[in-house]
Amino acid sequence: MIAATGWRDYELLDCSDGERLERWGKYILVRPDPQVIWNGRRVHPLWRSPDAVYTRSKSGGGSWSANKLPSEWRITYGELTFMVKPMGFKHTGLFPEQAANWDRFVPIIKSAGRPVRVLNLSAYTGGA
Repeated sequence: MIAATGWRDYELLDCSDGERLERWGKYILVRPDPQVIWNGRRVHPLWRSPDAVYTRSKSGGGSWSANKLPSEWRITYGELTFMVKPMGFKHTGLFPEQAANWDRFVPIIKSAGRPVRVLNLSAYTGGA
């Protein structure tokens, strides 16, 4: 596995019981994640005071509650700037784990010495 070590504006703080506790810039979010299959103790104090919690609906989709978020905000990773926007299906418009790919490809693109066209195979996020 390749780790992305350059994050300052994103942090996975904790995860347990099918949910992630994350920091996106100055905002704390709780979002469901089906890959979090273990049960933890949830001792991190921010579990008790997130800025928004996404809850899945039994009929599909879901909604944000306890929502103290702006409609969108910026975060950065190195020289890259992204607009974060909580969606009605739990996503934020960005996958932070893609940063390992950005670390690899930014120097390749910069050193090309010409405009570079990139095919985005994960089309619903510009961050991929």
